Amino acid sequence: MTTTIRALSVTPLDIPLRSPFGIAGGAQDVARNLLVTVELANGMCGYGEAAPFPAFNGETQTGARAAIETVRSAVEGADAREWRAIACRLREQIGGYGSARCAIETAVLDALTRYYGLPLYVFFGGAGHTLETDMTITTGTVEAAALATLDILDRGIRQIKVKIGGSDLSHDLARITAIRAIAPDVPLILDGNGGLTAEVMLELLGALRLQQIVPALVEQPVPADDWAGMRQLVQWGGAPIAADETASSALNVLRIAHERAAHVINIKLMKTGVVEALEIAAIARAAGLGLMIGGMVESILAMTMSAHFAAGLGGFRFVDLDTPLFLAENPFAGGFVLRGGTIDLSHIIAGHGVEPANL
Repeated sequence: MTTTIRALSVTPLDIPLRSPFGIAGGAQDVARNLLVTVELANGMCGYGEAAPFPAFNGETQTGARAAIETVRSAVEGADAREWRAIACRLREQIGGYGSARCAIETAVLDALTRYYGLPLYVFFGGAGHTLETDMTITTGTVEAAALATLDILDRGIRQIKVKIGGSDLSHDLARITAIRAIAPDVPLILDGNGGLTAEVMLELLGALRLQQIVPALVEQPVPADDWAGMRQLVQWGGAPIAADETASSALNVLRIAHERAAHVINIKLMKTGVVEALEIAAIARAAGLGLMIGGMVESILAMTMSAHFAAGLGGFRFVDLDTPLFLAENPFAGGFVLRGGTIDLSHIIAGHGVEPANL
């Protein structure tokens, strides 16, 4: 069969950042990722990226690579057309390493859709081919936040995401106030990455409200396992609450819907792989929860895959696919085109449209 997977390979993908990418749990100055290549029997290749982020969920480059090697025999010899069955085996064998699952599933689907001459946004449903992304201001000083805001506006991006929780409440308040002074009409997403308590987040929201600042979204303010805190913020926060670290599996998203522990689900292919992300989107939609697409510290390859997923499915109100802008190098050719904050996939004719630049 020409769609039989002949070989799977994995190599380090280390990309320096322009400056450290800081969240409440820590900072990363180099994206220590992995490139996965799947080759079909007819010679067609597909590419996937694993982007483990230790500060987010403890995954590491070494651990992700070991997980990929563990399932090599389950992937090689399989038919790429049976991509859901492959994903099921990955979940059974390396379910704890979402970045490894994402890389393999991405490479398999890229190879398959390249073979059929189909862009992935069409494969996922063809609902659209454009998205509007935000850009992130990482943890840091008030002055750095102000400069980052000016840079974002100069780029033509009109949605800003602010990482909070890296210091005390007054510091976050000062940073957000400085950002709002420079960008008075830009929607703000506040992302705590689990670094606050519900009480502190409510206090911050109250202080912001006194200055007539109401976030467009508050993302994962409390730790992943603080279900009571998430419910409390949904009830009393006065702003939409998104689950990210808490929304780490389809089962957790089902619980979020049942307990009304969030208004929005941040889907990251790097947390669960592609197939489970499809399940999460279906659960969220059935429960009336909003959709957000995001990622770890990823190159244009993984970010473009996520753009295909969200644009093809449609209905994603919040889009956070900006990390290629933070990387000092781009080792790939192709990918989405960014005009201001608009991500465009319409030029891609097959697969996700990204391949190593040295090919």
